[in-house]
Amino acid sequence: MIDSVLTAGWATSIGSLPHDDAAEAAAFVVRHHPELPAAPTLPRRSPMEGMIAQAAFGVRGVDVAPDGTLVVDPALLDPGAAVLGGVHGEPFVGLRRFLEAARGRTDPIKLQVTGPLTLGLALCQGGGPSDVAFEVAAAAVRTRVLAMVDAARAAVPDAPLVVFLDEPGLTACDRADFPLDLDDTIDLVSGALAVLEPVAITGVHCCGPTDWRAVTLAGPAILSLPVDAGVEASAGALGAFLDRGGWIAWGAVPTSGPVGDDGDLLWRRLASLWCDLVRAGCDPVRVRAQSLVTPACGLGLHDVHQAGHILEMTRRVAERAADQAIGARLSVGA
Repeated sequence: MIDSVLTAGWATSIGSLPHDDAAEAAAFVVRHHPELPAAPTLPRRSPMEGMIAQAAFGVRGVDVAPDGTLVVDPALLDPGAAVLGGVHGEPFVGLRRFLEAARGRTDPIKLQVTGPLTLGLALCQGGGPSDVAFEVAAAAVRTRVLAMVDAARAAVPDAPLVVFLDEPGLTACDRADFPLDLDDTIDLVSGALAVLEPVAITGVHCCGPTDWRAVTLAGPAILSLPVDAGVEASAGALGAFLDRGGWIAWGAVPTSGPVGDDGDLLWRRLASLWCDLVRAGCDPVRVRAQSLVTPACGLGLHDVHQAGHILEMTRRVAERAADQAIGARLSVGA
């Protein structure tokens, strides 16, 4: 399914934008990466659109303050309690305006939701016991992603959906004090992906180094990662993931520090990583032909001009990646 929906070298984006007007943000993403526009979150418009506030909205036992902070009442956390609000209310204005802008579209769109591991960690930090916190998080994410898919289906019934779980919590999974063992971590993420698999192409985004072998075992169709996330150390697992038909969304444009004006240095860095992976045993055609290009992370901490420049650099790198994918296929007669 994924190869019939996506094209190698497409550009898209990750998470947040700096806009305070949701309609302008929707137009911005459609303009900058029309092949795969991504629903943005807008934490500058409202702190309630921050990833943790958005994920915890409507969860029994959690009060989301107007500034986006959580107050957790451990006694009220209940995995069996309904999650209220769906994708209505203040935390989902950016999503709803994006779906309105996409109405009638038949080409794919990308959505993103905070994953159960990251939400569970936030509930633990708020005082929830870990066993209950992760059960609550799993139930909340299942409810939320289905509500998000329902809203998308109402607006764009003929558009294929690509849905990422955003899991920055995975960067801490190898710490000694991490509250879950590796198998439980994989199961938690896998459970959320399983809910989406019948209705969407699934992905997992993690913004830093993690155990990429474990992430592939959770079962996403797409891995989303910055180019400096240490994936070379997991080249064997990455190669197996690609051989199974998995794709990688390469965060080739940094979201901290300078990005330059022509994209050439950014492209060379991505191409160098691809060469390293091929030398480590990854299939050279699959590395290129099963690839998307994104910024490294969200753009909510930039201004609108900077965000536009980063997405322009993303497009330029993506064009080079698309050329490489075509060349790789022609070299083997595909």
